[in-house]
Amino acid sequence: MSHALLAALLVASSTATAQTPVPEGSPPAPAEAAPAAPAAPAESVPAATAPVSSTREGVSRDDLEALKEELREEIRAEAAKQSIGATDEWAEEFPEEKRKLEVFTLDGYFRVRPTLFYKFDLGKAPGRELFPRSPRSAQENTQSFATMRVRLAPTFNISEQVALKMEVLGLDNFIMGAMPDTLLPGNTRNLFGIFSESQDPLADALQDSIKLRRAYGEVKTPVGILRFGRMGSQWGLGMLRNDGTCFDCDFGDTVDRVQFVTNPFEGWYVTPMLDFNSEGVTDTRGTVGEPIDLTQSDDAHSWVIAIARRDTDQVIRSKLDNNQGVLQYGLHFTYRTQKWEYDGSTTNGQNTGFIPRDATLFVPDLWLRYEEKNWRLEFEAAAQLGRIGNRALDVGGINDPTLNQSLTVAQFGGVAQGELRLLDQKLSLNMELGFASGDKAAGFGNQPGRPGSGSNGRTVEGDFEGPQYACDVGGCADNAIRNFRFNRDYRIDLILWRELMVGITDAFYVRPSAKYTITEGFDIYGRVIYSQAMYAQSTPSFTNKALGLEVNVGADYKTEDGFVAGIAYGILFPMSGLQEFSETLRNDLDTPQTIRAWLGMQF
Repeated sequence: MSHALLAALLVASSTATAQTPVPEGSPPAPAEAAPAAPAAPAESVPAATAPVSSTREGVSRDDLEALKEELREEIRAEAAKQSIGATDEWAEEFPEEKRKLEVFTLDGYFRVRPTLFYKFDLGKAPGRELFPRSPRSAQENTQSFATMRVRLAPTFNISEQVALKMEVLGLDNFIMGAMPDTLLPGNTRNLFGIFSESQDPLADALQDSIKLRRAYGEVKTPVGILRFGRMGSQWGLGMLRNDGTCFDCDFGDTVDRVQFVTNPFEGWYVTPMLDFNSEGVTDTRGTVGEPIDLTQSDDAHSWVIAIARRDTDQVIRSKLDNNQGVLQYGLHFTYRTQKWEYDGSTTNGQNTGFIPRDATLFVPDLWLRYEEKNWRLEFEAAAQLGRIGNRALDVGGINDPTLNQSLTVAQFGGVAQGELRLLDQKLSLNMELGFASGDKAAGFGNQPGRPGSGSNGRTVEGDFEGPQYACDVGGCADNAIRNFRFNRDYRIDLILWRELMVGITDAFYVRPSAKYTITEGFDIYGRVIYSQAMYAQSTPSFTNKALGLEVNVGADYKTEDGFVAGIAYGILFPMSGLQEFSETLRNDLDTPQTIRAWLGMQF
């Protein structure tokens, strides 16, 4: 039967159907039916909504239904054929559009931190304070100022596989108001500082105004990711290696490195690395062109391997949302050597030269984290083990038996964290325990180059800083460096370890804390930190270990568009370990306090 006859019969049937009355209360039919999709399934073709009461030209009802079904089948076949052809034509005329490459991306932050310190000298005698005192008067107890910093992390995507990444610091921790135009060399406009109207970086401070701190290339290959250049170094909790990219960070480890990140199995990462720690003596041959490394014998290089089992952030969120546990762990191991060390000074009237350092260092660092939706446990433990063949600090002492003894390095440190989330995760209860191995030598050893209070700058009992070995004419009573030093950007408080000691070492601490989310982006928190030295001989008292009890409270506010603000208050109750060893210098210790605030934006 011809298509025309089938179409006519179908139209006649549709006309009869359209004349069927619509029941009262039913929605009115649309004025014009939408055309059916070319490849619609059979279920989408509407059946007649009313029976056909009569036939035309002797065609029975059954014959009409059969004709209609035949027409439907032919229409479906033709539509499928046209659909295939249309798809091919579309593909030829409009090839698949690839994701547009974002050539430039930018991350970072800008911050301003107003700060107030009160009695940070603890009331100690001049020359014995742990914190810088006002040069004008020993009676001044308050120091207040504000610093700023811009951190930019631009990425230039040359292609989807090749990228250049950088980190630029601007006005890096500049004190607001510290560079008035009256300090500019040759300034004759303003004789008195009170007339200063502008902040202008000095010529010798320009390099600090804009600092290209990091730049490295990243190439994605079928078997892994190659990175090379100057980059940040981060591992685990950041106890030992911390890249310092957090909003409140000030330091950060930057390394010259070549590394290759491989993913041999799902969730497993193996990363070999080569670090250039120190190249020793270099020369520019009297020009500003390419410098050269004069010798490899004074180089300090590290061969590093990191093996980790880690999940992506998306996988972690998915597992936690489905009440599954997330286990992550890894090992970061470093082997570092240095045969000679270049001495560019003229100490003791000697010419410059090389010290036979003969040094080796092994640094294992283990990290483990297990987390479920409402609780978390995380650990990191590390060691620094090795030997320094000759401890001489200049070429004049390399053959002096009182100055060239060998030293051993045996340092251990660790952190354990626990977190419990309650009240629909609005309340977070935390406990942190940490320790850093110590040494019985006088002083903590965070700044071993600081002169002691003894003759010729020697460290004596009661000094809070100094080298952690004791070698003299008769040999070495203590030839081991045992004090483990945390990264300076790993912070647990506001006063004792952050400001007075400038890093955790030779101590253990206990830090319970709590945080409550009042509303999205607005948190309040409090913490208590008890600290005690591993050895009393390291403290200013030389006889007591207890260092202090510190209380911190604060509030954080963040918005979805990147605005960040907060304020924190801290008070330290110093204990007997910080008291002076000498009876003549011993005073009642003052109670230092601080108020810190911050304003900024993250992007």
